[in-house]
Amino acid sequence: MKGKEFVSTRNPCKLCAPLGASIAFRGIEGCIPLVHGSQGCSTYIRRYGISHFREPIDIASSNFTESSAIFGGGENLKNAIANVSKQYEPKAIGIASTCLSETMGENIPMYLSQYEASRKGESGGPAIFYASTPSYSGTHMDGFHQAVFAAVKAFAGKPDENGENVQAACDDQPPADARKKINILSGFVSTEDLREIRDIVESFGADCILVPDYSESLDGSSWETYQKLPEGGTKIADIRNMNRAAGTISFDVSAREDRRAGLWLEKEFGVPCAPLYLPVGIEQTDKFFDELSRISGNPVPEKWTKTRGRLIDAYIDGHKYCSGKRAIVYGEEDFVLALSAFLDEIGITPVVAATGAKNPQFAHCLAAASPNSREAPVVADDSDFETVLSIAQDMKADLIIGNSKGYHLARNLKLPLVRAGFPVHDRMGGQRILHLGYRGTLSLFDSVCNALMQAKQESAESGWTYI
Repeated sequence: MKGKEFVSTRNPCKLCAPLGASIAFRGIEGCIPLVHGSQGCSTYIRRYGISHFREPIDIASSNFTESSAIFGGGENLKNAIANVSKQYEPKAIGIASTCLSETMGENIPMYLSQYEASRKGESGGPAIFYASTPSYSGTHMDGFHQAVFAAVKAFAGKPDENGENVQAACDDQPPADARKKINILSGFVSTEDLREIRDIVESFGADCILVPDYSESLDGSSWETYQKLPEGGTKIADIRNMNRAAGTISFDVSAREDRRAGLWLEKEFGVPCAPLYLPVGIEQTDKFFDELSRISGNPVPEKWTKTRGRLIDAYIDGHKYCSGKRAIVYGEEDFVLALSAFLDEIGITPVVAATGAKNPQFAHCLAAASPNSREAPVVADDSDFETVLSIAQDMKADLIIGNSKGYHLARNLKLPLVRAGFPVHDRMGGQRILHLGYRGTLSLFDSVCNALMQAKQESAESGWTYI
């Protein structure tokens, strides 16, 4: 889809893979991310994380220098692990590789084995696990999924032949009387979405293992004194217990199969997995609730039936503002699929669907997500905002939905931008935007209707008071 005169990516619709991995690591209790690469990589991640979550986010680094890039970063990594263990006293360290360390061919598993061997006979210390996340092979979502998979495999997997894998390196053990729970692999959603998912699952009378859960560690209350590792996150003992859960619901339809922890738990331990689209809109939320009802054995609670009814009523009230409109959607693949399904449901045609990821299945999934649209959207994968702008010039769109990175796209096209997803760093509360479930859909529907109404008011010469 790129113009012939350009060969470089300009303002891409994606962020780096270690960033996604770091966010996932922060969703595990007592876990600190350690980026094996240069200081610049960890600084970039801190900058983006802080601008969205409005919280201090410590990201450790093995601090590559010129000599590390030439002679290898093994000693840097071991020193970094030792320093982080001493300074933060974490329960776990999640290591993410970078473009530089991967290009150099750093053998990180070997370094970790050497580090563990050097500590033989010492007790305590954090559990250490590793996710390969070079950005040249994917987006922040690839890094996110890879980190979740690495954590689940490290803690819920079988011990190695020596019984000395990462499970033995941490004191947290699953409770002996733990009853069966429901695994939820949330995907990269907002902190408010995570709280909503937990509330929904628990309302069915079920216990939830939500992975990752950064709803408190990246969006908690204020502190009297600075905390190096804020409270919150999925307990490691719970992650270990995932291999005996009643079932898994995963919101990672677009991820590569070899990076989907739910499918791995199903294959290795027989825990049934139900991959679903993110529950945005009535149809996709209904599927989520039906699955929860099936696994828990309990009916949908009455409060959600009433919330669903209010959402339908809102659709009826607002359909005249939405019907026949056209939208540009961009962001992570799963998010774009969910938003496209939602727009299709309320009568808005998604005419451009853009993502920074490369995925041959994306167009197929998109067609399945929006079966009622009058025209197939232009699919722009592996895309940047300059490409999206060139496509969108003639699409006669009415609004844009996506993160703050699309601000200049909206400004160029003179279209309202409904901010959603990650990152939202030019508005307050970006981390608390609720997208999921009936309540999230209702909030999103109101935002879409109000954006269209405001655009109509501002474009009318005499203005409008009643619309």
